Parts: sequence; C-alpha cells; structure tokens
Amino acid sequence: MSDLNSLKNRVVWVDIPVADLDRAQKFYAAVLAIGVQKEQFGECSFCVLEHQDGNGGCLVLNAGEVSDKGVLIYLNVDGRLHDAAAKVVSNGGSIITPIHPIGPHGFRAVVTDSEGNRVALHSTSDK
Repeated sequence: MSDLNSLKNRVVWVDIPVADLDRAQKFYAAVLAIGVQKEQFGECSFCVLEHQDGNGGCLVLNAGEVSDKGVLIYLNVDGRLHDAAAKVVSNGGSIITPIHPIGPHGFRAVVTDSEGNRVALHSTSDK
C-alpha cells in the first residue's frame, strides 16, 4: 500500500473471500479488465488485484466467508461500466441490480461474483 492511499483514503485494501481461487482470478481479471496475479506466501495462496498507485485488494481462499450480504464494496470500472457488467454472467457471476444512477455519485451495477459475493461495479459516467 502506498503512503498516498494511507493518508488520503479511508479504505486502503480489501480482501475478497473466494471458494475457488482460479475461477475468481478469471472472473475479476475479465470484469475489471486488470491483471490479477496469483501469489504464494508460505502455505497461503492468494491473488492480488492490479492497483499500481491506487487502492488495492486481493482474493483470499476462504469459502466460509463468501457472502451475498454484509459490506458492499465498490469496484472501479470507470468508463467501461457496460462492458464490465456484460462480462459478469459469462464469467460465472450474476446481475443483482442492473446499471442505474446513484445521484451525483455516478452509476453502479450490483452483481454477484463467481464465488457468491455481492459487489458493486462503479463508474462516474454511464459508459
């Protein structure tokens, strides 16, 4: 995590629980159109979401914590919301709430990922 993220943002990292690491890696790489790198640290395997200087996160193998309830995280797909939403179903997810405006805060679609987690795809524009 960069100092910029720690100083300027309230959310600096997110762990997304998954039941199948390979399936989740494919889903997030396709929907977010980013690199999702599998890593190993000791006996723990996980995937890091590409983030350069932005806020980051990873996919963590923990089927017992997968949930379609609880905290809703917003994932940035700015300028490609329709493309990202179109890739949800073909990569094992489902659309809970189709793309819709959220007032002055842009647009979102609420989806279930390939593992059963509820997440929001967010864009500042309806693109």
